[in-house]
Amino acid sequence: MTTICLIRHGETEWNAAGILQGTTDIPLNAKGVKQAEACSVYLASSSYDVLISSPLKRAKQTAEIINQKLGLPFHTMSEFQERAFGAAEGMTYEARRAEYPKKNYPGQEREEDFHKRIMMGLQKVTELYPGQKVLLINHGAVIKAILKAFSGDDNILEGDRLMNGCISDIHFENEKWKIKDFNRTAHLPTLS
Repeated sequence: MTTICLIRHGETEWNAAGILQGTTDIPLNAKGVKQAEACSVYLASSSYDVLISSPLKRAKQTAEIINQKLGLPFHTMSEFQERAFGAAEGMTYEARRAEYPKKNYPGQEREEDFHKRIMMGLQKVTELYPGQKVLLINHGAVIKAILKAFSGDDNILEGDRLMNGCISDIHFENEKWKIKDFNRTAHLPTLS
C-alpha cells in the first residue's frame, strides 16, 4: 500500500495578509519556518521513504526544514505546484471578490487542467514509489482538490480552511486512493 502524507507549506507574508499567491513564488515568514520545524519534530517519530515537494519556494523551503531531521531522498515534482490564478494573484479576497465576483480570473489555469496535472502526479508517485511512505509538501488548492476527488464530496472542507502546516493522509489500496484523515494541526499547538 502506498501512503502519502500531504503537508501544506508553512505560512508566508501573503498568507498572513490574505493575499492569493498561486504560482507567485513567495518565501516562508518567521511563523511559517516555525510551522515547518514543528512538522519536522512531529514527523521524526514516524518512518518515511521519500520526500517530494512542489518546486515553489514556500513548499520547497518547508520540505528542506522538515528534511533536516529526517534525511530522506528529496525530489521536486511540478505536478504538485499550486494552481495558477492569473490576474488574481497578488490580490486580497475582498479585491478579488469585487473585481471578479464569478472567480473568472484572466490567465487562470483551467480547473480541468489543474486536476489532471495533480492526478498525473499521484499516478507517477504510485509508479515510482509502490508500497512506500511518501511525504508530499504542497499547497492548499492542491490538497483541497485531492480531498474532493477522493471523498466525492465537494463540501468536504466547508466551513474549514486548510491551515498552513496541516497534515492530511491518503493511501492507495486495492487500486483506489482513500482518505485516512485531513487538516490535522495538533502538532502546531503553540502556533495556532
